[in-house]
Amino acid sequence: MATTEGIARHVPPRARPPGPDVGTPQNLPSSCSGAGAYARAVLLDLTPDELLSTTRAVRRRLDLTRPVEREVLEECLRLAQQAPTASYAQNWHFVVVTDAEKRRALGELWRGVAYPYLQRRGPRGGGAQAERIGDAVVHLAEHIQEVPVHVIPCVEGRVEGKPNALVASRLGSIIPAAWSFMLAARSRGLGTAWTTFHLMHEREAAELLGIPYDDVTQVALIPVAYTIGTDFKPGKRKPLDTMVHWDAW
Repeated sequence: MATTEGIARHVPPRARPPGPDVGTPQNLPSSCSGAGAYARAVLLDLTPDELLSTTRAVRRRLDLTRPVEREVLEECLRLAQQAPTASYAQNWHFVVVTDAEKRRALGELWRGVAYPYLQRRGPRGGGAQAERIGDAVVHLAEHIQEVPVHVIPCVEGRVEGKPNALVASRLGSIIPAAWSFMLAARSRGLGTAWTTFHLMHEREAAELLGIPYDDVTQVALIPVAYTIGTDFKPGKRKPLDTMVHWDAW
């Protein structure tokens, strides 16, 4: 496959059914464990490189009118369970919010931070791309309560005031799983975005959702919906040598 700046050439995805049963481990999605068990999710025809390079933060192209089937979400969550977990603790949790009133309340918390942030941020450099991103954040703020699913990844324990090694270990037990969920969602035609605005009101969100605040840390709010179209392209990034340091900084 031809490449451009080290990223595989993007090919528009094509829907494909799951493959035959090849002896996948127990507790993987039905679409991974045989065509007979396949129920709802249709996998996009993406190579691993295309999946990794085209899983974008989707804010504008979310279909707010189409429900997301529970079976599809559970497939994504089972794949998330295969992510690394520190000391094999599996101390991760995902709160999946579909109730309209709870989504509305979470949306109010989210907007209460997003709008002041955008006002403080104001116009900055970055050109048309930065402007498009800002417009997309505003769009999501206006409609976040309409996004059919909010997923809140959580991890047991609190990290405030803890040594960096403990913080890194604790977050390392949930962020890879959340990213696996987002990749699995993309492969099924769903869009996601990693957002953290509501964490400024984490305690209020915990009370709303019955999360034990003193014992569990929320790390994000991921809006989930089917996308309007499935053809996404790799994002523009700085040259590799601006982020890679060989043997020393």
